[in-house]
Amino acid sequence: MFLQVVTSSADETEAVAARLAPLLVPGDVITVSGELGSGKTTFVRGACRALGVTAPVTSPTFTIGHRYEGGAVAISHLDLFRFHAVSPAEWGDLEPYFEDAIVFVEWPEAGRGTLPAARVSVELEHAGGDARRLRIASLDAALLEGIA
Repeated sequence: MFLQVVTSSADETEAVAARLAPLLVPGDVITVSGELGSGKTTFVRGACRALGVTAPVTSPTFTIGHRYEGGAVAISHLDLFRFHAVSPAEWGDLEPYFEDAIVFVEWPEAGRGTLPAARVSVELEHAGGDARRLRIASLDAALLEGIA
């Protein structure tokens, strides 16, 4: 099942993520896809803020991952942009991010076949100006209803 939402600003994109966040639990994996500048980190920031993260939420492109503690739950934010595919050795470095956390993965295509299954998949695309089109998919219909 999927839900499509069009936002007209970064604040609106964050608000969509903020509606999703309280429905998530540790162990959930949320994949966030889209071209450069489509709002992937903005989406993650909205979810983090809703879960009580007060630290800056930035793209972990050059560090691969961030772990945010101090909110309602631990949150991991991974960015696989620099990977072509995730090897078993690289998975060993990423695996701790999945322990007892809600995990957001940007550029998940590189982890296909290696990453745990996503509970939610989010695809963002430019829709002109600051507008973004979000396609949010999940097998959990109640989760999608909570976002709408």
